[in-house]
Amino acid sequence: MATDEQVARFGAALGQVHRLLRRRTGARVQRDPLPEAQAELLLLVRAAPGISGKEVARRLDAAPNTVSTLVRDLTDAGLLARERDPADRRVVRLHVTEAARTRMADYEAHRAALLAEALAELTPTARTAILAAAGHFDALRDALRECARPDPPVPPDRDGRDGRKLDGVEPAPTR
Repeated sequence: MATDEQVARFGAALGQVHRLLRRRTGARVQRDPLPEAQAELLLLVRAAPGISGKEVARRLDAAPNTVSTLVRDLTDAGLLARERDPADRRVVRLHVTEAARTRMADYEAHRAALLAEALAELTPTARTAILAAAGHFDALRDALRECARPDPPVPPDRDGRDGRKLDGVEPAPTR
């Protein structure tokens, strides 16, 4: 098992690599990277065209009003298109625009080139180990998604109280 120090060092390095990669890639494409939340939303919509705003909020574990603001900002920037679901006019379906596809492809190409250059600076052993770890990072990502899930809401009992017991003790009745 890893020590607390090893875990902390890994987390710090992972965060630093992520920030450096975003900043340096943004500099290469000569534009500031989108805010993290906007980029995450665009990646999700690109992977699931036609996804509803409600489903985006659920998958990103974000408040609906936050998603609504992100969608509005990305639509205003010409990167996201909204359309009403013909079967249910209350539902908005989301799609990335051609401008978003172009911007994302350009960013991804520059990021890949930057990573290739940085990997070329490493020893063959280090490069091989890092590239071989990609599948493990996928597993770590999935595990983090599960760890971060909030407990499901507890339905109220017949008296309208929260159905939880505190440390095995029944909550006091409400009047």
